[in-house]
Amino acid sequence: MALQRLSNHSARRLFLDRHALLEQPAGPAKGSDLLELIQRLGFVQLDSINTVARAHDVILYSRRPGYRSMNLKRLYERDRGLFEHWTHDAAMIPMAFYPHWHLRFQRDTELLRKRWRNWRRDGFEAQFETVLNHVRNYGPVSSSDLGKDEKKGSGGWWDWHPSKTALEYLWRSGALAVVGRDGFQKRYDLTERVIEEPLRPGTRCDEAATVNWLCSAALDRLGFATSGELAAFWDTASPAEAKAWCAEQLRRGELEEIEVAQADGRLRKVFTRPGTVAESAELGPAPGRMRVLSPFDPALRDRKRAERLFGFHYRIEVFTPAPKRQYGYYVFPLLEGERLAGRIDMKADRDADCLRVTAVWPEKGVKWGTARIRRLEAELDRVARFSGGSAVAFSDGWLR
Repeated sequence: MALQRLSNHSARRLFLDRHALLEQPAGPAKGSDLLELIQRLGFVQLDSINTVARAHDVILYSRRPGYRSMNLKRLYERDRGLFEHWTHDAAMIPMAFYPHWHLRFQRDTELLRKRWRNWRRDGFEAQFETVLNHVRNYGPVSSSDLGKDEKKGSGGWWDWHPSKTALEYLWRSGALAVVGRDGFQKRYDLTERVIEEPLRPGTRCDEAATVNWLCSAALDRLGFATSGELAAFWDTASPAEAKAWCAEQLRRGELEEIEVAQADGRLRKVFTRPGTVAESAELGPAPGRMRVLSPFDPALRDRKRAERLFGFHYRIEVFTPAPKRQYGYYVFPLLEGERLAGRIDMKADRDADCLRVTAVWPEKGVKWGTARIRRLEAELDRVARFSGGSAVAFSDGWLR
């Protein structure tokens, strides 16, 4: 029997809908409304680079223009609606999901101890009790509060002193929780003082139940996926576990296999829930306005998936030497309707009170006439205000 087929047009709409990008960017952006948005996305990735605003702030702003960074800080540090931990990278995650991180703690306990013995400075394991006792007696700490007499190497940011490594290990394995940040430096406290008892780890977790939640929740947020994409979403379930989960759900009729047309016309087999193809046919068009996306936006996190679906090849060039960069240090993708129309190199110049645009590169086949430029200018005016500026300044020859 032939598999159902999802056109590229429908696949894009479905994918954008699951990432809260198919609707108009509007609505409340604080408290329970902000938490609901983050639950819908699954998590919001954190990043320290602040050329315009930090990644997590741009992600939320692109969907809710009324959002401001204090809203997230309040939800996280005061309301405890979120916790900070690891997916594929550091992220803000809804507190309701905390029990599903017990498996992550359990696996990181074993994995990181072995890995960091080779990667980190010797002696971090000997600091566990010292660090825990210090936090227990004196309250939340940052890495700068500990290890002042310990030797730190010169190998880069990863060459921490032993107490810094111990702090990170105890957080990653669940003994400590991050309670907030000063600037971008984490503050740690004992998990039992931060996380309500019903959510905290007890005995060894039910691995099968956790893998089931991880795969199911990932599929809800992707709409359709291969087993490998499900495993990569939270980066806790292994590829083998996700593959076995898909096979079992398929056998039970909880999943079906379909074909999705890629941007280049090729077909790719994926898993989805029954009825998804019909659901996608009911989705309306995306709003036509232009909007700036973070390089770490959930819709772009899987670079290969974005390229297959939108024909948009994107790689961040922060760690690429300047002479070898194709575009720029920190270039933002531009979403217009249901396609990625280009990318922009810009930076908030806080001394000059403006947003400086160095260059815009249209995607191949996308013509930038007067109407499209006006849509870009309208969006940049909004982004400038969000980043604290009052004007937009374009460099000569900005449209490439």
